[in-house]
Amino acid sequence: MSLSPKNVSVTNFVLVGLIEIESFRYVCAVLALAIFSVTLFMTSMIVYVTWTEKSLHEPMYILICIMVMNVMMGNASYFPKLAIDLLSGCSTISLTGCLCQSFCIDLYGTYEIFTFTTMAYDRYLAVGHPLRYHNLMTNFTTQTMSLAIYVFNVVIVTVGILLILRLTFCGVNINNVYCEAMSLQALVCNDITINVLYRTILTLFISIGCLLVIMYCYIRTVVICLKLSAESSQKAIHTLMTHILAFSIYIATVLFLNFRYSLSTGPISTKVDIIIPLIGTGIATSANPLIYGMRTKALREKIVCNLYKIVGKPKE
Repeated sequence: MSLSPKNVSVTNFVLVGLIEIESFRYVCAVLALAIFSVTLFMTSMIVYVTWTEKSLHEPMYILICIMVMNVMMGNASYFPKLAIDLLSGCSTISLTGCLCQSFCIDLYGTYEIFTFTTMAYDRYLAVGHPLRYHNLMTNFTTQTMSLAIYVFNVVIVTVGILLILRLTFCGVNINNVYCEAMSLQALVCNDITINVLYRTILTLFISIGCLLVIMYCYIRTVVICLKLSAESSQKAIHTLMTHILAFSIYIATVLFLNFRYSLSTGPISTKVDIIIPLIGTGIATSANPLIYGMRTKALREKIVCNLYKIVGKPKE
């Protein structure tokens, strides 16, 4: 589909990425459904055991539960539609659908880094102030903080979407397999200075602020762990490494996804615009439930125990 005439607003867009992978659409659809199913299963198990097991009613597990639910939201806004579009051969999306998908993906991304920040602070308090920890970080405090952060993120993402909604679109071809704000802004006819400033300032403020808090908490936690007994430090370091692993994957995929905008020109741009989102978004929206489900001992044991109950086989 060609670009629409200048200054004529459009309400439907073409996801060029879906056309480019047409030859492999069934393979990609099966992979998308498989990743979605595995992520949904792991997320459901983590949420279930955290909800039903009283021993897991602690801030750390509540935060893990909140994180994997957020990951599932990002996953659900991406993989099911991708699979349906590939299986049906549909490569178009409405403006409303595009904005909804952009909203969910942006909300997932911003809320994720705030959750990582809260988790880093929680681990710092647990290791650095063990006697005061249960007073400083109660379950109620954790839930209240998470809710307040979520509401804040909904507001800032909604403002970004409303800023896009006021624009007039001249182009229809999105070099991606899904909709997101940056791709939409590249298709507008009018001035996007306000949009660019809002997104840039917000991204810098959130990224720098959260990264500084996370780095401080992690460094302080490691320093304190070095002064603890071997057994205590080993347990704390294992938990900390799980958080660092998950956070590193998140940061790497965010950088990976943003890297494609520096390759917006040249003969490889279309292929790069398609491959990078496929890989990057796939990893970002599926890794954390697997990492926390397998590396967190308490969660892993409860999940395995519940699986044995489901199949009716006693655990050995």
